[in-house]
Amino acid sequence: MPVVGLVFAVLAALIHVYIFVLESLRWTAPKTRAIFGTSEDEALATRQLAFNQGFYNLFLAVMVVVGAAVDIASDATVGRTLVAAGASCMVLAGLVLLLSDRTKVRSALVQLVAPAIALGAWGIGALV
Repeated sequence: MPVVGLVFAVLAALIHVYIFVLESLRWTAPKTRAIFGTSEDEALATRQLAFNQGFYNLFLAVMVVVGAAVDIASDATVGRTLVAAGASCMVLAGLVLLLSDRTKVRSALVQLVAPAIALGAWGIGALV
């Protein structure tokens, strides 16, 4: 995988770790509520859902980081498969957010741009 692809894949993973922290650890905090546009009552009512969703984001991040490490250290096929699977899920989840709630364009782009660039760089690298 080209270096640019790996850099953007790891950046995507870091973004998803940050999302995990917000959703699973800081969901009811005022700053987190402001980021997600939720009231205190909404945050309390959706705390369990957000906690679970945050772990999905963490697991995607771990998949991408492990894939990048394996790609660099030992087995490009296994590493690239893990990165591609994790990054693809990140992009698709961002698209679902974008298509399901047009007011969340910024959040969707934060979620999907870095992994999309990683996948694009990988695709271009495969052609060269």
